Parts: sequence; structure tokens; C-alpha cells
Amino acid sequence: MPKPEFVYVTYIETTPEQLWDALTSSAFTRQYWFDTELQSDWKVGSPLALVMSGKTTDTGEILEADRPRRLAYTFKHEADPELRKEPATKVVFALEPFGKIVKLTVTHEGFGVGSKLLDGISKGWPAILSGLKSLLETGKVVAIPPAALGIEGFE
Repeated sequence: MPKPEFVYVTYIETTPEQLWDALTSSAFTRQYWFDTELQSDWKVGSPLALVMSGKTTDTGEILEADRPRRLAYTFKHEADPELRKEPATKVVFALEPFGKIVKLTVTHEGFGVGSKLLDGISKGWPAILSGLKSLLETGKVVAIPPAALGIEGFE
């Protein structure tokens, strides 16, 4: 039986290069990802840390970094003690140009059956990616407070 996964597809009026930068630059991520800074050198095998207000919320390792087409890393939640018990998962960003827009497909996979982390990211990713799309297309972010989403570890 396949393990549960989360898949989100959106189309963004931007270039693949601008989208890649928005996904990997802390100057961008802090604007649309609940003030989260992504720390990595984005080389395969390098560590990744998601840092919010000085606190590491998630860690991982870069699995693929094919700028500006594909980015993949492992994802291990660190902030919530219960979610910390779950195994590392995998996040893949696929960027496909379509004229003046880019199709972004985010796949987050490797969850165990009944995963509480899957429930959390199923609320978090749509909010994060809506903010990303809005920022790139309008210069403004749709501000969705993490608490309103019931996302744990973001108090």
C-alpha cells in the first residue's frame, strides 16, 4: 500500500529563475513563509534548516538542486515533540515554464499512515504557497496567521 502524500499544483506569473530564488532565498521566504528563514547552501548533500524567530522548526538534507527546474530535500519536524517522533519525509518542487507563467508542483511524501505531520503540512503548504504566488505576482503577501490554520509549533 502506498504511503500518504501531499501534492499541490499552482501556476505563477513569474520566471523559473525568480521562482527558484523565492524558494531558496531567505529574503523571500521570510515574507511568505511565516517569517521563516531557510538556511542552506543548496548543494546536494548539504544540510537545510528552517528557522523561525531564532528557533529551528524543521531540518533536512538537500537531495536535488537543479536550478531552476527541480529542488528536493528531506524534511524532519523539530519544534513539536510529538511530531518530532515521526520519520523524515521528502519535499520536491518541480518548476515547469509555460510561456510567461510557471507551473509549480510541490510533492511532500513519505508519511506514515495516520501521520499528524501530514495533517499539519496539508494546512501549511497551501497558505505558504498562496503567499508565494501573491508575492511574486503582486509584490504583496496574503497574510494568513499560522494560528488560524491550527498549525502546531508556530505559536
